[in-house]
This record gives sequence, structure tokens and C-alpha cells, in this order.
Amino acid sequence: MTPIAAETLGLKALTWLAAQPEALTRFFSVSGLSASDLRARASEPDLLAAVVDYVLSQEALATEFCENEGLPARDLHLAAHLLANIK
Repeated sequence: MTPIAAETLGLKALTWLAAQPEALTRFFSVSGLSASDLRARASEPDLLAAVVDYVLSQEALATEFCENEGLPARDLHLAAHLLANIK
């Protein structure tokens, strides 16, 4: 997986999470971020890493997201690793 592919997957995870009201509310609570923070920082690798990490931290969310996107969980883990290391 390339860094660009990781960012794309992170954006997909963010878009998907935004459509899950309860999960999004929990993400805001856990992260301390707001909706305006998400809009302002949506392209930042650090924010995308936080979103992917959050999805991975909730097995049901990770499973649902991966099934929805038709991708193996391994790709989500790879994206989290790459996003956390983009400088």
C-alpha cells in the first residue's frame, strides 16, 4: 500500500464514519474533536490516522467498514501504520 492509497482509505473511513451518527458521536467524545475540526483537517494524515485507529479500536465498526468497502482488515491496519508515519 502506498501513502496515497492509505490517505484515500483514511478519507473513505472518515466519510463512512460521518454517516454513522452514534459512532461519530463516540469518536468526537474520545478524540476531543468537533465537526468543524473534521472539516478543517480532513486532508491531514494525523487526523486520518486517528479516524482509522478509532475504527480499528471498535471491532464491530472495523468489520462493518471493511465489509462495506470490500477490503480485508489487513488493509485498514496497513493504512493506519502508513498514516501514522507520514511526515
